[in-house]
Amino acid sequence: MSDKIDMPDRWYSTKEICAYLGISRDTMLAWITKKNMPAHKVGRNWMFKTSEIDEWVKSGNASE
Repeated sequence: MSDKIDMPDRWYSTKEICAYLGISRDTMLAWITKKNMPAHKVGRNWMFKTSEIDEWVKSGNASE
């Protein structure tokens, strides 16, 4: 039995998703509010799936 769990699309934190997109925390929060960036509130934290973020970007919703 393997100790590793295959998690191709795990949940990402705000810090990780900001690094993934190359944006600041303030920009991320603005995009959640103004551009409907896909995000899920878990307690007090925002969590993200990269597959949802990638689809959102590809759809053009992230553009100005």
